[in-house]
Amino acid sequence: MGTDDLSVAVLGPGAVGGLLAALLARQGASVEVLASENTARVIADRGLRIESQRFGDFQVAVRSAARLETRADACLITVKNTQLIEALERLPLAVLGEGLVVPFLNGIEHVELLRAIYPPSNVAPATIRVATARVEPGVIRQTSPFASVEIAASAANRDRVERLADRMKAAGLDMRVREDETAMLWDKLSFLAPLALLTTHERANAGVIRTRRRDDTVAVIREVAAVATAEGAFVDAEAVVRFLDSVPDTMESSMQHDQAAGRPLELDAIGGAVVRRAARAGVDVPITARLVEELRERALRPR
Repeated sequence: MGTDDLSVAVLGPGAVGGLLAALLARQGASVEVLASENTARVIADRGLRIESQRFGDFQVAVRSAARLETRADACLITVKNTQLIEALERLPLAVLGEGLVVPFLNGIEHVELLRAIYPPSNVAPATIRVATARVEPGVIRQTSPFASVEIAASAANRDRVERLADRMKAAGLDMRVREDETAMLWDKLSFLAPLALLTTHERANAGVIRTRRRDDTVAVIREVAAVATAEGAFVDAEAVVRFLDSVPDTMESSMQHDQAAGRPLELDAIGGAVVRRAARAGVDVPITARLVEELRERALRPR
C-alpha cells in the first residue's frame, strides 16, 4: 500500500475532525475537509495547524470544500450531534457512493439515522477518546496524553475498515477494530455521560467532579452501565470509575465548553439517549434523569 492511495473526507474540521484530518494528511492520505465556506477558505489558505505534546506541533496542507464533489474511500463525520442533519447536506450519497461513513459522534442514536440515509453496511461507527479543542478555524490544540480510536467492523466492510484503521495507527493514534458496535458505543458513553453531565452541571473540571460530586458521578456511571447491560453490552462500572480517577484533574468536557460559550448542548444525544433507553429497558436512572432535566431547564433560561 502506497502513501497516497487512501482518500478521506472529514465532515467538520473542528477539534476532533481537524486533529484526525491533520494526522492522516501528515501520514500521507489524501484528505479533504468539508466545512462552511468561510472555514473551508481559511483552511485552504493556511492549512491545519496542530499544537500537541503527543503528536508534536506541525502544520499540514489539506484540500477543502463546502460540499463533497469527488468520491472518497471514507468520510469521517466529526460534527456535533446538534449540527448533524444540516451538515449531511455536504455529503451527498450520490457522490460518496460505496465510501465508508465513519461517525465519531457522541451518543448512540446517530447510527440508525445514518443507516437510513446511506447504505447500512457502509456505516462503520467509531469512537475517540481524546482531549482537544479548536482554538480558531484550522488551529487545533490537543492536550490529553491519550488519543485512542475504535471502529466497529462488520463482515460487509471489514477490509475497508481495517485499511482505514491501519492508516490511523500509522498516523500515531492508538487504534482498535471492534467486533461489537453496541458494546463499543456503550463503553464510550459510560465514561462520557458522567463526565459531560457532571462537568457541565457543576461548571468544573474532572478533578472537581470526582471529589466534590463523587457520589453523583459514581451513581451516573453505575446507571449507564445498567442500561448498557440491559442492551446486551456489559460495562464494568468499577473499571469506568478507575479510568475517570486516572484522567488529568484539568480535563473538561466539550458539553461544558459549549455551555460556557452559549452554544447548543449535546444533552439530548448524551444524557437524553441514556434516559430514553433506560425507560425502554425498564431500568431506573434517577440521578442521570435529574441531571438531564436540570441542564435542560438551565439551557432554556435567558443568559
